[in-house]
Amino acid sequence: MKQVETFLRVRYKDTDQMGLVYYANYFVWFEVGRCEFLRSLGMSYKSLEQSEIFLPVIEAYCEYKFPARYDDELRVVVSLKMLQEVRLGFQYDIFKVGEKETLLVSGETVHAFVNQRGRPLVVRKQNPFLWRLLKESSLETTD
Repeated sequence: MKQVETFLRVRYKDTDQMGLVYYANYFVWFEVGRCEFLRSLGMSYKSLEQSEIFLPVIEAYCEYKFPARYDDELRVVVSLKMLQEVRLGFQYDIFKVGEKETLLVSGETVHAFVNQRGRPLVVRKQNPFLWRLLKESSLETTD
């Protein structure tokens, strides 16, 4: 199982009036981690889109355990949880880095493989090289 870590710091603009990270920002950080996961495989969202492969989110979930605050350093850990011919799913854990590392949120996103018109595509056929890279990095694969 491949895991990719990304580090970031909570900016003031990421917080709400109570000084806590606004809940939707965790999904932004999931995306940051997901982009780095793909880069670790030698590709980017841009290169996927140039190959006419798009990954819209079709499901998203986040369980909030503890809040992050302004200036906290965070570690985003991403793994490819599920891979199927027409979709894939990522698992995310975001930790507060410090003397005692704390798990703040856990979440998942599921993405469809679609073409430029939004029609589902079988990535194994469209791009066998990408399929192999993803398959080697996945926790669970359904052929």
